[in-house]
Amino acid sequence: MKASRKGLIYCNGQYAGCISEFKTDLTGGKDSYLFEYDKAYILTGDPIGHAFPFNKTQYQFDYLPPFFENMISEGWVRTHQSQIGKLDKQDSFGLLLANGKDIIGALSVEPVDVNM
Repeated sequence: MKASRKGLIYCNGQYAGCISEFKTDLTGGKDSYLFEYDKAYILTGDPIGHAFPFNKTQYQFDYLPPFFENMISEGWVRTHQSQIGKLDKQDSFGLLLANGKDIIGALSVEPVDVNM
């Protein structure tokens, strides 16, 4: 199955891995997510968080993991960002991709054009 949207995860400016969203169908089917560490990052970096240790290189979820969900703004800032980005306020993954470069902390997220 082809990813519908992707984001590159950077930790302190170093490429750490990729998070992908998969839509089962466009009529309200369940979404799934995959986070995958970059093999080179595992050799030189640190885990991006305690929920993603290096003992696995791929993590699959039926929901956007709370680790990534908590990187997204809340309240009026989330409303403002969704209006500016013309995104649904409930589209957490879209908001993560749209605003991931401006996250406070060690991690950042850059969107990838999956249509290339």
